[in-house]
Amino acid sequence: MPSSTLPDAFEPSSPSDEGLYAHLTPELRAFALRGVVRSYPKKTIVINEGDIGDTVFVVLKGSVKVYAMDNNGREITYGHIHAGDYFGEMSLDGGPRSASVITLEACTFAVLARSDVSEHLVEDPGFAINLVVQVIRRARDATEAARSMALLDVYSRLVGVLEDPKDLSATRSGDSVTLESITHQDIASRVGASREMVSRLLKDLEKGGYIEMGVKRITLRKKLPTRW
Repeated sequence: MPSSTLPDAFEPSSPSDEGLYAHLTPELRAFALRGVVRSYPKKTIVINEGDIGDTVFVVLKGSVKVYAMDNNGREITYGHIHAGDYFGEMSLDGGPRSASVITLEACTFAVLARSDVSEHLVEDPGFAINLVVQVIRRARDATEAARSMALLDVYSRLVGVLEDPKDLSATRSGDSVTLESITHQDIASRVGASREMVSRLLKDLEKGGYIEMGVKRITLRKKLPTRW
């Protein structure tokens, strides 16, 4: 089971470690340097949906999954966030967290309180545009996910995930595209369906020669049919 996030569970790292910031854009680096560097082990819940919080996390190392649970306990995945990006900005208004975040591997973050964010925006107003764009982009993604759940059937949502993998690792070879490090449960969480239903659809597509499945790997061999 994932471990809950607790202040005394943080493992501080040295903020002087310049290597942690080397891959950040200059703008995000200046922002991250205001925070406290903290590390979490794999499968630690960093943010709980519904909690009140006002901290922003810049991912210095590792990756996290953003997800929510419906009333039946079914998980819905919104996406993954990798090093060089940040999360938690949606609750800077003082409202409850709109989603949960769990580490997919050992992670290191720069953690900024609301006061840190406010001070940075005063000193660097240009970064406010970055923050606004981030909020708009994620609100648009959430709206599109809700629209997909409401208007598209499971197969159509499955096609959307396979053909537009977004934050999934994908490699192209000729006309084929291979999605790496993905499981049937990962897909089920993204499309809002049971793993069993997703597995049946994938097996049918494999029989039809559209995809080839491996261990945590799916290769798209040709254009998927719009209906099944």
